[in-house]
Amino acid sequence: MSDTPSALDNAETQARLLSEALPYMQAYENKSVVVKYGGHAMGDTELGRAFARDIALLKQSGVNPIVVHGGGPQIGRMLNQMGIESRFEGGLRVTDAETVRIVEMVLAGSINKEIVAMINAEGEWAIGLCGKDGNLVFAEKATKTMIDPDSNIEKVLDLGFVGEPVEVDRTLLDLLARSEMIPVIAPVAPGRDGATYNINADTFAGAIAGSLNASRLLFLTDVPGVLNKDKELIKELSVSEAKGLIRNGTISGGMIPKVETCIDALERGVEGVVILNGKTRHAVLLELLTEHGAGTLIVP
Repeated sequence: MSDTPSALDNAETQARLLSEALPYMQAYENKSVVVKYGGHAMGDTELGRAFARDIALLKQSGVNPIVVHGGGPQIGRMLNQMGIESRFEGGLRVTDAETVRIVEMVLAGSINKEIVAMINAEGEWAIGLCGKDGNLVFAEKATKTMIDPDSNIEKVLDLGFVGEPVEVDRTLLDLLARSEMIPVIAPVAPGRDGATYNINADTFAGAIAGSLNASRLLFLTDVPGVLNKDKELIKELSVSEAKGLIRNGTISGGMIPKVETCIDALERGVEGVVILNGKTRHAVLLELLTEHGAGTLIVP
């Protein structure tokens, strides 16, 4: 069969894309890349498949990808179905003993296994974990404070079984990397006190990435990245520049804790952290394997 012009054009396009991606593939070979998967991308079947294919292709390219996922909306829906009222303090979910059992069931159960199945369907070996497996992560009860709007006095919030990661043992992750397996990790961890703690997925991902001295930590969000005052994407920031944008109000609202988590991950030893839009198909590959990237890169 003779090659048609359209077939030749398509082949040339594919060859060009591969040649452009090859240097970036080589740069990340045998390096750890932690991807925090969350936001509305998790609720879209097609985006989920594209994400799973990205992770599989990274593994096939010699990269060591680790997925950490959230699941706040799914937890909320399950609590509603179980007739358990969600209570919030300072915008954070209070997690009592009954709630944390549901959280663990949803995060380490249904959501985790759905992501594992998607990656396996792309021809790779993924395995579902949480902080309890192999003593991967230990947590302590989180302490949060807020200013009471009525009295203007700072008060300590009791969020119940909400935790912060304090110890990460990378032994299991190193073993899985050598076994060519992709860890998919739910942000639930035990405490030395015997309790189970629900951990913010961004914070959890930062702790995992720091323990691995990851080359990149990617936060898939519902926004393109950090925007300037003209609402244009900022392609790259240093830590000092990011702190300056927080001080002058350019970075505001929910983006502040996201950027602060990025800074914390860098201080833990991550080489670079990226905030990018998870609603963009193949956002992970666009960020890692193209010159222009796909979000905001924050570096030390």
